[in-house]
Amino acid sequence: MAKDVDTMEDRQRSASPGVHTVSDPDRRLCLQGGLGAGLAALLAPMAAAVAASGLAGCAGAGAGAGAGGAGAAAGPRLGFRPVPVSSADAVVVPDAYVAEAIAPWGDPVGVPGAMPAFRRDASNSAADQALQLGMHHDGLHFYPLGDGADASRRGLLVINHEYTDDGLLHPGGMQPWTADKVRKAQAAQGVAVVEVVLQDGRWQLVRPSRHARRFTAHTPFAVGGPAAGHALLRTAADPTGRTVLGTIANCASGQTPWGTYLSGEENWAFYFDGPEKNDAHQQRWGLRRTGWYRWGEHDERFDAKRHPNEFNRFGWVVEIDPMDPTSLPVKRTALGRAAHEGAWVAVTRDGRAVVYSGEDARFEYLYKFVSRDRIAPAGAGLSAAQANRDLLDHGTLYVARFDADGTGRWLPLVHGQGPLTAANGFADQGEVLVKARQASDALGATPMDRPEWLAIDPASREVFCSLTNNSARGKPGQPGVDAANPRADNVMGQIIRWVDDGDFDGTTVRWNHLLLAGDPANARPDAQGNVHGDAFACPDGLYLDGRGVLWIQTDISTSALGKGEVAGLGNNQMLACDPTTGEVRRFLTGPVGCEITGATMTPDGRTLFINIQHPGESPSERSDPAAPTRWSNWPEGPGAARPRSATVAIRRRDGGLVGT
Repeated sequence: MAKDVDTMEDRQRSASPGVHTVSDPDRRLCLQGGLGAGLAALLAPMAAAVAASGLAGCAGAGAGAGAGGAGAAAGPRLGFRPVPVSSADAVVVPDAYVAEAIAPWGDPVGVPGAMPAFRRDASNSAADQALQLGMHHDGLHFYPLGDGADASRRGLLVINHEYTDDGLLHPGGMQPWTADKVRKAQAAQGVAVVEVVLQDGRWQLVRPSRHARRFTAHTPFAVGGPAAGHALLRTAADPTGRTVLGTIANCASGQTPWGTYLSGEENWAFYFDGPEKNDAHQQRWGLRRTGWYRWGEHDERFDAKRHPNEFNRFGWVVEIDPMDPTSLPVKRTALGRAAHEGAWVAVTRDGRAVVYSGEDARFEYLYKFVSRDRIAPAGAGLSAAQANRDLLDHGTLYVARFDADGTGRWLPLVHGQGPLTAANGFADQGEVLVKARQASDALGATPMDRPEWLAIDPASREVFCSLTNNSARGKPGQPGVDAANPRADNVMGQIIRWVDDGDFDGTTVRWNHLLLAGDPANARPDAQGNVHGDAFACPDGLYLDGRGVLWIQTDISTSALGKGEVAGLGNNQMLACDPTTGEVRRFLTGPVGCEITGATMTPDGRTLFINIQHPGESPSERSDPAAPTRWSNWPEGPGAARPRSATVAIRRRDGGLVGT
């Protein structure tokens, strides 16, 4: 994903206690064998609690166990022959599998009566783009339409579109830069809902579809939670502070047990033009004098000099009901404002929702939100989504502190507690949430190495989080290593995991590292890692399937691919990990310049959907419009007009379970 991490704010300096005892692989396996085995017995009472709420079968899906009934499959978790490192401009999977691109950028989503075809010269209008799949696919989830076997043959895919490459999006790129081009770029971001069906062994889009829908930078969103109507969210166009136009920078996603979709607004700050001199709040959130995307030149909403509060109206987790095409999406402020990678949901034994999220930036934080109320069942004429329309507006937000002894604590972001008072710049709970970074600073949370995707095991209650990298760790004037972030100049990244004591709503944790990514061929010890199996770097996307396989996707930036300590790792890849043994196998490699991201499965575990983001991205992260296929022509191949992000459907040729 496009980001200039060198400009992100540096946080507080952390202590540097002995870290290798915390990260030792033997200790890692003790957590699985000790805590993990003991906690597996908790699955039955949790399932009973969920069943009693009328939501039986949802807890696994909400926690990331996307393969449903596949969890009972016998045999080894990793049954495929790994693929080698690759630099090919192709998606490479094991011989027993087939991978087919569907739903590329620019294809119509299928809105009845409004299905403009993709123009290969990029001449589609902004109005066309608002009815087509957006650019740079990221998080996605599958929502079944039907019961039994039909649930795995037809459904909805909800797809995030994170950002745009203006060199590909417009004829001539950004020369000249116009209001129409800004409008088209805004239409190419957000979220898409498409209907898909498996016919004759192949997945394809259903068009038209009554479910087809696009959410862009101009779609109205309601504001829910304690910051709704807050003075910091009010603007001249919206003096009530309760309706925001648009969602942007949509990165990872989560699927709730009540059937909705959660999308994180991540690098939204780069779209705003700032004043000559930022105030302290703007500075803490990385507002620039001139935004990377130059929207403020033609859309005054994104000029923070004229409309400073518009800046506060982005950076939220948004909730969408894909099953109801008339529903109003909502920005859930109780989950806190951040550069949200995404949001992932667990269920406590008494039926409350717990939402975990990370903030993908150097030295930022990990959060969780615990709902006040229990998840309500469908009934009385309401769907489960409608019955829980306000569930995420009430509860407690926490930020994580990881201590050197392998324990930690969730610190409540609650107005009036500790330093979160009016005297310290937090007038009320709404301001705590708008200024979640400053509140977390004040509480002494642990600054992390870019916490990105999470995955939750509802059986063992383990939560996994990818910490992608942080080359600034330990540099002069920057925070040093600490137990959770144990390597200086961390170009490789790691995966941390923890168990909340008692239940998902516990306020203390026990944690360690599942693995430290790296390549043992490197000379520098801190770049070698401790991976048991195929080497990789920069873990990003995570997905735990119903058989207990943890899928890991990588995001080595295009400016770093093939260079330095990642030179031997080829293109970005997707790997499968058995968390019990620690074994890692490379399952897929992507085309040139891409990021591998997004993962979801059909309930039967026989189709895996992923996204290929920004194939052919140049090292500058913006393409030359005069040579759009210089780096890649995926997925169309030779003769393509330009590379296109797309969803990929992966199946075993014999129809078996993915990963076997």
